[in-house]
Amino acid sequence: MGPVVDPKAKRYDRQLRIWGTHGQQRLESCCICLLNCGPTGSETLKNLVLGGIASFTIVDGQKVEARDLGNNFLVSASSLGEPRAKVVTELLQELNESVSGSYVEEVPEVLIADNPEFFQSFDLVIATQMREQDMTKLDDICRATGRAKLLIVRSYGLVGYLRASLPEHRIVESKPDSQLDDMRLNQPWPELVAFAASFDLASADDVTHAHTPYVVILLQAASAWRSAHGGRLPGTSAEKAAFKASVNGMRRTADGVPLQEENFDEAAKAAFHVYGTYEIPKEVRGLLEDEAAGPRLRADSDEFWVLVAALRAFVEGEGQGTLPLEGSIPDMHATTDLYLKLQAVYREKAERDTAAVEAHVRQILGRLGRPADSISRETIKLYCRHARHLRCVRYRSLAEECSPETARGEALAAALRAGGGSGGRGGGDLGAPPCCDGALYVLLRAADRFFAQTGRYPGAPAALSPGAGASEVDPADDIPLLRQAAMQVLSDAGLGPNPRKSPDSGAGGGLGGLGGGGGAGGGSLPGTAAGAINEDLLAEVCRAGAAELHVVAAFMGGVAAQEAIKLVTRQFEAIKLVTRQFVPVAGTLIVNSMAATTTVLEL
Repeated sequence: MGPVVDPKAKRYDRQLRIWGTHGQQRLESCCICLLNCGPTGSETLKNLVLGGIASFTIVDGQKVEARDLGNNFLVSASSLGEPRAKVVTELLQELNESVSGSYVEEVPEVLIADNPEFFQSFDLVIATQMREQDMTKLDDICRATGRAKLLIVRSYGLVGYLRASLPEHRIVESKPDSQLDDMRLNQPWPELVAFAASFDLASADDVTHAHTPYVVILLQAASAWRSAHGGRLPGTSAEKAAFKASVNGMRRTADGVPLQEENFDEAAKAAFHVYGTYEIPKEVRGLLEDEAAGPRLRADSDEFWVLVAALRAFVEGEGQGTLPLEGSIPDMHATTDLYLKLQAVYREKAERDTAAVEAHVRQILGRLGRPADSISRETIKLYCRHARHLRCVRYRSLAEECSPETARGEALAAALRAGGGSGGRGGGDLGAPPCCDGALYVLLRAADRFFAQTGRYPGAPAALSPGAGASEVDPADDIPLLRQAAMQVLSDAGLGPNPRKSPDSGAGGGLGGLGGGGGAGGGSLPGTAAGAINEDLLAEVCRAGAAELHVVAAFMGGVAAQEAIKLVTRQFEAIKLVTRQFVPVAGTLIVNSMAATTTVLEL
């Protein structure tokens, strides 16, 4: 009879390999609120339910209509006329019986206005297909709770929009795509030096010589180099080359020909560990110097900042300018016995460093009036093991992004310059309209202003006319009003023909490089934005009619779920580009399906 397999471990096996049991525990304790369960919201929540969140609550005031059957796989023809929130909740619960679900049949905008306290019980609020004005209110509410993180997702025709908003996102395991092993061969501690010195390579038999860990080879070579060069390590390119040559010179030979010893090949490749300079990463240095870990550290501060403060004390004290040793070593050509002995040397040093950090943590907690055991040793070990990769991302609020007084006009101007008008991305063989992702951002905000004036989106039938056909509106008729709304967005950012001066602009304002003149003719907005937002883009947004295409909604649901997991597990850094997954985003992601591009606008 085989070993008993935990059903949960079997179900979540693949994701446990990515974010570990501690990451899964965070996910399994997460309560999520979804606003609007159209295709974008349903696809996002589906991915999170499959991942094993604790619970979800759907807020949606719509009934299932015929149009839902064409773009939402979580409703069926048999549910026509039923509350959409109820139908989607029931079907989602079938996907994972360990996740509890509930729903509120209410229009999210009404709930935001009438019952802001509703959001206090959630860890993450996912708002889909909502307008700027309501999002700004919700952002303020979520920030005031001190708990709820806000993730905004939107599908609009062939365009996707994603933005996270919270005061700060503290990341413990950023897991960069590439990282150097923490070997400390340029600053070896006494026990490691003694371990390396215990080997007599000259008299070792051939098997031992060929299976001595490369760490030993490099430390012995470094010791010999120091003895011959006044105690210093290689500095110039010539010296580094000479050091590598000295390593290769330690190989055994047969008839004057060096033998192929894999451990010496590894030593030559890893020689940079000896002469490289130890540096604390600039992102971590910034955290150590952050006021949140110093003067602003309070009794109610997040444990992240308590541990950063303890790490700073360690760096200034026992670490002598270094972070705690991670304690792991890479695979290397060595006998099992020698590898395990070397591993023990690193592990023991890491444990001593962790104990020193723990002492600082207990001292800081006592000074703050918090229980000394309120942060577990396992948590301290986790932070020490990942000290090189701690990150903190701070987000501007939506109000700051959208307010004329605080909008980053220069950043928006740069985004508009990046794609240009004709000749921009998307104007190639696929026949997509010439466009740039910055222009699509402007037009999404303009569409919300269009709605505020007319009660409907450009090219779409009136929102208050259920069942009205799209033929009742000619999209071309809405282009002039959408153009005016886009002009207002640009003007608020300091980019109109008579702009205010952008707070982040220089003496020349936030207009440089977008081109002048142009007027309203030629299908372009007047003034400095000429060519960036053209007639093709205006027509495309009107043609889309705010439709949620399932192919776009499904893609955005995948991206949004990935971002939600990062926010909840505090692992990985949020996306910069969809193709580069682990770089922080403190802005807005625009997905341009027409040109197959993604852009983050840090506005």
